[in-house]
Amino acid sequence: MTQAHKLLKTKQLWQEAMSDLITDPAELLSLLHLDPSLLEAAKAASRLFPLRVTRSFAARMTHGNLNDPLLRQVLPLGAELACVPGYRPDALVEQDVNPIPGLLHKYAGRVLVMLTSACAVHCRYCFRRSFPYEENNPGRRGWLKMMEYIAADVTITEVILSGGDPLAVSDSTLRQFTDMLTEIPHVKRLRIHTRLPVVLPERVTPDFIAWANDLSLQLVMVLHVNHAQEINHEVERMFQQLRATDMTLLNQSVLLKDVNDHVQILADLSESLFASGVLPYYLHVLDKVEGAAHFDLDLPVAQQLHTDLAKILPGYLLPRLVCETPGEQSKTLLATVG
Repeated sequence: MTQAHKLLKTKQLWQEAMSDLITDPAELLSLLHLDPSLLEAAKAASRLFPLRVTRSFAARMTHGNLNDPLLRQVLPLGAELACVPGYRPDALVEQDVNPIPGLLHKYAGRVLVMLTSACAVHCRYCFRRSFPYEENNPGRRGWLKMMEYIAADVTITEVILSGGDPLAVSDSTLRQFTDMLTEIPHVKRLRIHTRLPVVLPERVTPDFIAWANDLSLQLVMVLHVNHAQEINHEVERMFQQLRATDMTLLNQSVLLKDVNDHVQILADLSESLFASGVLPYYLHVLDKVEGAAHFDLDLPVAQQLHTDLAKILPGYLLPRLVCETPGEQSKTLLATVG
């Protein structure tokens, strides 16, 4: 096999993995040797929000452990079917900041663009689990309208790629989009919010690294890791590849009941991230999305955890505790107790 063929094969591995996700709750329960009595509720919940998880991520879960912190993030549960007051489908009221399909303009100086509705993993606490993606998936034909919107507002200096997961698109698609974006002189930074390199490390291809090195915009990647168990050797090697470029690597986590709601778990996460060259950035309290109430923690509990975390970590390893409030001009920093 020639070197060119080897590179082509490498580039295709992640796409093959994306077409072979675990989407059947029965398969996930069987794979992890879990009680089949969970299946009926899992199927009911997955009809509302489908199960999607990579085999790479599932391989990091402990067999036979229903409380595995990675499993709890992706396994559909009957608790999702409960109607809990205060939890709504559009937790952040994003339809109010959606001026054109595929673009959200929440905060001054930056816009969020959705290149795709696809994700490699459906996190059960996702605040966009009920988002109207069918109305916000303009494809390449809609890119021109996005560019016109961004070009018309000289205060926009940063474009955020979110989704869906923006790295679910191909490297060539990513390059074509950013080639257009770099023609707008007042755009200085590109920020990518993604979970895909963590749940599928082979997504970081030679072509992706070449694109990152070629990009004239300042590049920031915000990863999404909630527990140190997510960082295996393959993820560590992937981080090394990303660090070899000039991009800034940050992480944001969501504070989740029975996943990472313990001070030592959060400390281990910050230490593991920093050892891999990723700076802890945000620790979000849960967005109150319908179907995710069982992950939520009372605010005083979250604040106490953050206070205790500050006692054992240096300041640069302490993520900021935040929430997002519809209509506010920025994320809200939550004061800790004590």
